[in-house]
Amino acid sequence: MSQRIVSFVMSGGVGSRLWPLSREDNPKQFHDFSGDGSMLARTLRRLAARPEGATPIFLIASERHAERVHADLAGLDLGGGGPLFEPTGRNTAAAVALASLRTLSEYGDELVLAVPSDHEISTSNQFWQSIEAGAAAANVGRLVVFGLKPTQPETGYGYIEVGADKDGVFDVSRFVEKPDLATAQAYLEAGSFYWNTGIFLFRAGAMRDAFAALAPDIWQASEAAYRAATSDLSGLYMPLDLYSAIPSTSIDYAIMERAKDIAMVPAGFRWNDLGSWQSLLDVGPSDGQGNVIVGDVVAIDCENSYIRSEGRLLSAIGMKDVAIVSTADATFVAPVSHSQHVKKIVEQLEKSGRLETRFTPAPDRVIETGAWQRRVHHWLFDETLPLWSTSGVDEHYGGFHEALGLDAAPLMKPKRMRTQARQVYAFAVAKERGWDGPADRLIAHGIDFMAGQGRTKRGGWVRTLNIDGSVADPVEDAYDHSCVLLALAHAHISGHPDALRLGEETFAFLDAHLEDSRMTGFLETSDGADERRSNPHMHFLEAFLAWHQATGDRAYLRRAARIIDLFRSHFFDAESWTLGEYFDEGWRPAANGKGSWTEPGHHFEWAALLVDFAARSGQSELSGFARKLYASAIANGLNRATGLAYGAVSRQGLPLDLVSRSWPQAEAVKAAIALDGSGGPDLKPEIEARVGRLFRWHIDPAPLGLWIDRIDERGRSLATDVPASIFYHLVCALTQYLDGTAEKPQ
Repeated sequence: MSQRIVSFVMSGGVGSRLWPLSREDNPKQFHDFSGDGSMLARTLRRLAARPEGATPIFLIASERHAERVHADLAGLDLGGGGPLFEPTGRNTAAAVALASLRTLSEYGDELVLAVPSDHEISTSNQFWQSIEAGAAAANVGRLVVFGLKPTQPETGYGYIEVGADKDGVFDVSRFVEKPDLATAQAYLEAGSFYWNTGIFLFRAGAMRDAFAALAPDIWQASEAAYRAATSDLSGLYMPLDLYSAIPSTSIDYAIMERAKDIAMVPAGFRWNDLGSWQSLLDVGPSDGQGNVIVGDVVAIDCENSYIRSEGRLLSAIGMKDVAIVSTADATFVAPVSHSQHVKKIVEQLEKSGRLETRFTPAPDRVIETGAWQRRVHHWLFDETLPLWSTSGVDEHYGGFHEALGLDAAPLMKPKRMRTQARQVYAFAVAKERGWDGPADRLIAHGIDFMAGQGRTKRGGWVRTLNIDGSVADPVEDAYDHSCVLLALAHAHISGHPDALRLGEETFAFLDAHLEDSRMTGFLETSDGADERRSNPHMHFLEAFLAWHQATGDRAYLRRAARIIDLFRSHFFDAESWTLGEYFDEGWRPAANGKGSWTEPGHHFEWAALLVDFAARSGQSELSGFARKLYASAIANGLNRATGLAYGAVSRQGLPLDLVSRSWPQAEAVKAAIALDGSGGPDLKPEIEARVGRLFRWHIDPAPLGLWIDRIDERGRSLATDVPASIFYHLVCALTQYLDGTAEKPQ
């Protein structure tokens, strides 16, 4: 029997050259281009079809695609173990190191075959014949690659230059990256160059030795992550902190281009890496005019073109040698000879924070603008405001109840200052939007309670009051002060006589006791707690913009600009488009594991505020930051089962808090409204979808005027009460939605 070959499929790429079909959340290996299953599933079946000899098969994939991976693995007997999941992408060198480590630990110094997940290969028998032809060279310790004789000057592939032929195995002279057209033509004419298929065969021990000699840092970091991995029935999971420490580079750069005595076996199979629309035109089933037509397409007098529609009707007349690809939210058109350059489009979109590179829109998007207008108006003005303006008010001790039960009865909980302030704000906003309820009385009721019971001797505000109004927690907290300032600004707009004075006193306290002496933001509390958070600063930005709205005084914009500077310099990570939450006192990401913690809901809040500040200040470039925050939250922060935002995810998009609360869904509505028309895509369908999910999961299942605040990852309610602190999120988001819809209720 032939010897065992342990096979590993590398499935971590994005395939941006097939945009707009292939995206970060739905890369090309999960697409079915042939009608015979996804590219990943076909690769796995090809490996499993080895005619002779055992070949345990393992998959190395992104953890964020775990559900897609398991769907493609269903029904396949791979003879190996579960997938190896990467918490963040570290390129192919890390993947090959993992493959070697797994083989050494499970099988010893056996042969390892590492293949990409997204290549088109003719037949399993031809594939395995070529692999077996390289086994002898690999057995003696050589690293073996497989090359394909070029048939045309191709600029999208890497090349291998070879020397002498030794019984069908060539010595590799050098590897060459993707050349320009003239160089590719010269390679074709030389006859000694082959296309690099990216398939590798080697002994696990030989690859370990190559890493030790050429890239020991990659091997050591990979080994540390592998040894610390945890496993269950679904696969092996590497810890994020250790795996992210692996240098990110390709196996070609790290090892193959620097190693000695590399062998190449000519590939005896037809191969295409499907890296461009031209390549799909080359391998797809064509009509009599050489066109590949996919989807709902009407093509007249077209020749040699790839025309694909995902959903809506696409019509074309007289097109020749072009690629036209249309999805629900994007269309790409180019000569097929230029289709390799789609990455330039993707790069341009990435720079401006466009959502279309990272996220595939759901098929259930509502197209009609204002579809939820009547339902929103009724729920807000006829159900919710009347309930919270009565049952939510503590007429005995003053102020507002911290929460209601699901029977709408008040719960006797301590009253946080932030909740009192948010209720004042919500009723003020309702008044500004035309609510005919007792807004003035409620605003005065709340401010009287806050100012009468909750002021400190220094002019600040306490954190928490008992039910009867006595002080429970006297700490002067930055978060609470931001909420108080926001409430007072809108109370001033609503005409409250003391709101301006109280606001000025609060600003004086802020400057004297909560401002960092180094002029880098605000302390968490007046006693200067070490840990710093971006979230109170976001709420200060919200409050400063509200005071600018209330007074027109640009001094508040200057205060807001300082928060924007912190956002640019410390909060925002340009590589991942994410917003940090926890920092040390020097504004470095917290070292206790919270440094990688991000919250999609806060991304949405910041996005809306950045657009607001950009409009007021003229700093239009901030809208790009807003789009990036929104894009990363939508692409990485949603539960795909419900469409709701998770509580928290890592910077790499791994869920950290699986609970979906109601407030991030409301903030997603606000962010989409703010970004619609700001130079990005038409988000009106997205706005309707966001409102629809808010009602589907959080509002419609709840009693009248209430909401389900907490939902688990399977869509089940975890709610035991209804927090009043969420009321302001809903009022603000839904009034903004009503502002933006044309139809008014009859």
